[in-house]
Amino acid sequence: MNTSSENFEYIKFFSHVGIEDIPIVGGKNASLGEMYQALTPQGILVPNGFAITAQAYKALLTENNLWDELHQILDSLDENDMADLANRGNQARALVFNAPLPKQLETEILQSYALLKAEFRDEISLAIRSSATAEDLPTASFAGQQDTYLNVTGDQALLNACKRCFASLFTDRAIHYRIDKGFDHFSVGLSIGIQKMVRSDLAASGVMFSIDTETGFKDAAFITGAYGLGENVVQGAVEPDEFYVHKPTFELGYRCILKRHLGRKKIKMVYATDTAKNPVLNIPTPLKDQSKFCITDEEVLQLADYTIRIEKYYSEHAGYHKPMDIEWAKDGIDGKLYIVQARPETVTSQASGTTLKTYEIEIPESTEILIEGRSVGQKVAQGQIHVIENANNIDQFKAGEILVSDITTPDWEPIMKLASAIVTNRGGRTCHAAIIARELGIPAIVGCGHATEVLQHNPYVTVSCAQGEIGRVYSGKIPYRVIETDLSHLKAPKTKMMINLANPDLAFQTSFMPNQGVGLARMEFIINQSIQAHPLALLHPERVKDPVQKSRILELIKNHKSGADFFIQKLSEGIGTITAAFYPKPVVIRLSDFKSNEYASLLGGEQFEPTEENPMIGFRGASRYSSKLFEPAFELECHAIKRVREEMGLNNLIIMVPFIRRVDEAKLVINTLAKYGLQRGENNLKLYMMCEIPNNILEIDHFAPYFDGISIGTNDLTQLVLGVDRDSELVAYDYDERDNGVKKMIQWAIEGAKRNGLHSGVCGQAPSDYPEMAQFFVQLGVDSLSLNPDSLLKTSQIVLDFEKSMSSSVH
Repeated sequence: MNTSSENFEYIKFFSHVGIEDIPIVGGKNASLGEMYQALTPQGILVPNGFAITAQAYKALLTENNLWDELHQILDSLDENDMADLANRGNQARALVFNAPLPKQLETEILQSYALLKAEFRDEISLAIRSSATAEDLPTASFAGQQDTYLNVTGDQALLNACKRCFASLFTDRAIHYRIDKGFDHFSVGLSIGIQKMVRSDLAASGVMFSIDTETGFKDAAFITGAYGLGENVVQGAVEPDEFYVHKPTFELGYRCILKRHLGRKKIKMVYATDTAKNPVLNIPTPLKDQSKFCITDEEVLQLADYTIRIEKYYSEHAGYHKPMDIEWAKDGIDGKLYIVQARPETVTSQASGTTLKTYEIEIPESTEILIEGRSVGQKVAQGQIHVIENANNIDQFKAGEILVSDITTPDWEPIMKLASAIVTNRGGRTCHAAIIARELGIPAIVGCGHATEVLQHNPYVTVSCAQGEIGRVYSGKIPYRVIETDLSHLKAPKTKMMINLANPDLAFQTSFMPNQGVGLARMEFIINQSIQAHPLALLHPERVKDPVQKSRILELIKNHKSGADFFIQKLSEGIGTITAAFYPKPVVIRLSDFKSNEYASLLGGEQFEPTEENPMIGFRGASRYSSKLFEPAFELECHAIKRVREEMGLNNLIIMVPFIRRVDEAKLVINTLAKYGLQRGENNLKLYMMCEIPNNILEIDHFAPYFDGISIGTNDLTQLVLGVDRDSELVAYDYDERDNGVKKMIQWAIEGAKRNGLHSGVCGQAPSDYPEMAQFFVQLGVDSLSLNPDSLLKTSQIVLDFEKSMSSSVH
């Protein structure tokens, strides 16, 4: 139906509103109208509705002579006096709410409501949202400053909700926020969006971003969701499910989720039966629903498609990359996915791209972890805990303390800006606490479960978000350092500087460092942290004798088709995240190189591992892959890598085979890889050999035909050249990568690689620890050095200077 508002003075239907109308209808409504007109015909569903213009708000104040009275209330406000703020805010809201609506406005609202009901040929529920004419700007989010009302039905309820929305321009939080951001109270108007509600109370809803909110990584779509209405996700009342999709490969036709996190989703917001008292309420989510994702993989991918297309549309019209913050809802009646809001992302996208700031924290082994949750940002903070149970106590909070609460709401914002960090029981990384923490530039840990109980005695703590997606609160004062690097003037050496990386959670942020890809991605970390169980125990849980370990394994795999499915999904998502972070640069994944004692420490591992006197030179690396004992587990690794390359489309992934003792063993591994779909040369698949056994170097001309490159592992090479067990403290003094014998082997390895046309790289510890070793490798003409992130920038400068000196000496 073509709903029209052309003859209305105060109403504009979405079909007559565009992004240029922000001064009239605010950012929220302007964006809804823009999408309704431009994107609905392209298949992106936006529920219809209409906007009450900011002119109506001004008419309300003018007809009731409220301007002078509001000035009297607000002009002498002391914004740092919480009691004064609360008193004056209450006066202003009462003044606006009690003023009657202009008759013309009231008539137009009800006529527009009738038109909207006629379009859907039924009584409909409405979402009533405020849309300030200064909101959703590139540098200010105005998140949650004004009020929203859901499941509104009937003429009187609609008019009452509109009056409450107008009054909400003077909530304590909105007043304080405008002062902080430098907006004049009387230059900001308020529009109201009135939209048909999507019945997500019967399904799910959430928030998604076209950028990673923690790091600013632009190639990921980040999607969150929970059961019921979306207010719980926005407010942080639940820990939602999270999904990432890699945008570049998605647009090439690879439809695959990069990684996911199952949220707890303990409650859901639904329609109430007695709407006169409260139109919505929270009820417990059934346990069977809590333990599964709220939407299917297909729906995640459809939302990713919406995200990419919406970002692209707004970016094209803006003339620059414009990351978007989008709210979605699934209708439980028609099963369709709708977009109910879209605005520019206002924090991460504004960060400087020329300065890299990293936080490094060294945790002593004896340090007590008080609580964990989802990390927001990558910073570290320290201070005295202050648990605040409800908003009535916020005036007790002191600057510099760490705010701990169940959740935060916009009413808490005056004290949130005083906090050095925020910790909450509930919420996910798109909740209110997370959004405001990012905007304030402070770390936050959300979804901790029982932080208000655990931390109720207000200890002095260190809050760390510098270790990936899991944030931790440590007891006491832990030393840390902040490293700031100006990237604007850094030049790249001729030698390719690559990164050693194990933790997928750090991949996005690490990708911002100047690099030429990942020279060593360690699979073992992913297996240890995300999978936790021995792969053979996952294939045969019935053979695990320990009842506790068996129970934990069954719990891990309960939502998967099988243990194999669990292993392949978790490993492929971990590898895929690292590979996507650096796409299209090369990422070299080393096949699993656990020793038997390390495998035995995994859940169920003792059942499947031999006992060896010296595992360091025992059943490890290539010897495992084709053995009858381990090959079924290795097959799972191959399927995971194949999924990353072929289903995720990340064909920049290179396979590296560790600890190959003999040429015959190399042939056997090559054949085993091909047996499971990883044929060298197909889909540009390259294979590297880890060059870490003296025989790899002595026989390099015979190994060469089976590989595309070598990577020198200085750790094991030193161990085997010097005959030093690097796990033994008794002979540690004899372990030195700078020994002349080790250096001679390295020289032969690089010369052999060059002689056979192979890529040569180094992924061991030596160039990270010793600048002179980095220079030694460069002097030999190595193609790439792969370093730990903490030494990359320093070593890059050393290599650059050394290359210049070499060039000068030649001339």
